[in-house]
Amino acid sequence: MHHPETVVITGASAGVGRATVREFARRRAHIGLIARGEERLAAAKNEIEDAGGKALTFSVDVADAEAVEAAAGEVEAKLGPIDIWINNAMTSIFSPVKEMQPDEFKRVTEVTYLGVVYGTLAALKRMLPRDRGVIVEVGSALAYRGIPLQAAYCGAKHAIQGFVDSLRCELLHDASRVRVTMVQMPALNTPQFSWVKSRLPHKAQPVPPIFQPEVAAEAIYWAAHHDRPEVYVGWPTVEAIVGNKIAPRIADEYLARVGYKSQQTDAPEDKDRPDNLWRPVRGDFAAHGAFDARARNHSIQLWATTHRGWLAAGALALAGAAYMALSRNGRP
Repeated sequence: MHHPETVVITGASAGVGRATVREFARRRAHIGLIARGEERLAAAKNEIEDAGGKALTFSVDVADAEAVEAAAGEVEAKLGPIDIWINNAMTSIFSPVKEMQPDEFKRVTEVTYLGVVYGTLAALKRMLPRDRGVIVEVGSALAYRGIPLQAAYCGAKHAIQGFVDSLRCELLHDASRVRVTMVQMPALNTPQFSWVKSRLPHKAQPVPPIFQPEVAAEAIYWAAHHDRPEVYVGWPTVEAIVGNKIAPRIADEYLARVGYKSQQTDAPEDKDRPDNLWRPVRGDFAAHGAFDARARNHSIQLWATTHRGWLAAGALALAGAAYMALSRNGRP
């Protein structure tokens, strides 16, 4: 009999995390949900159970290593051995570096980077003795290409990328069957732009083109079930990462010109609105943010990267057919 997968998802109550919860819930997975907002955790739990799965919720700040470890222990005790651990929790600040405070850099780093480290350690503690399991780190094109106004977030994502490379090498050295993969995301329509701390004069937005969080969730699910060390999602991600490798100084100049305006709408920001840097924002937020009208539901690039075996086979078949046709035409 097939046993449902046991999955842990951090940042599970909204945005990419909530979309990923739904992606696994459709397969009736048993899911441990880690986030801070209790009301949104309860709503996500109900969605899982309505789909026929099981769920446990943990109102936990991923910057608390002991709390993350305790949640992992309870998941295994009540839902079974963890098959997949997805580190997705993040926070950010939209602000020029010169206006940032040291405690703000520390907070973003503790959540967005160290939260990944703590989750990974909790997963490894359980997966390594069994010699199986998958850890998915949710990254970003900004793990390779920093942009203005998001220095703390970009720095944390860069750190994750280096951490994952180191861990992957160690797993290979030990001939471990535990696998780690990083999924690099494009701009996504999530609620973070409604609650992120911001010092910008206008409302923050994802840099277009924008994709729906379901595109991210599809990539995360696929990465968890296929042996790929890294997955790029969307052509903008490919362009940012590859372009930065080829011409980083040109990227600097380009982002200096357009990077401020492209991250803001025309609407003025409300300086008094609550933000989620230190505590969760109340409200009925789920997977989507405020940019549904501008967001794409599909990524051709993601389809291509997840079907590249078929594409390669098709290309070989076409090349073979072309060769045979040319051979026939060349006969006397």
